[in-house]
Amino acid sequence: MKEVIFMPHQYRDLHEMIRQDGEINQFFSSLPSYVQETICQRADNIHNPEALRRYADNLLSGDK
Repeated sequence: MKEVIFMPHQYRDLHEMIRQDGEINQFFSSLPSYVQETICQRADNIHNPEALRRYADNLLSGDK
């Protein structure tokens, strides 16, 4: 049996993802403003929810 690998939906960039996915929009809006600003600086490099969550987690880990 062939293994099926799930690929997350790919968006053009962060802004498209936020516009099209209400859950991601809520997640992004819940982040501290400095995290939002830092992520927006790299919006062109964020193409799926997992990448956004990883980037946010990395930024927030410095707060611990």
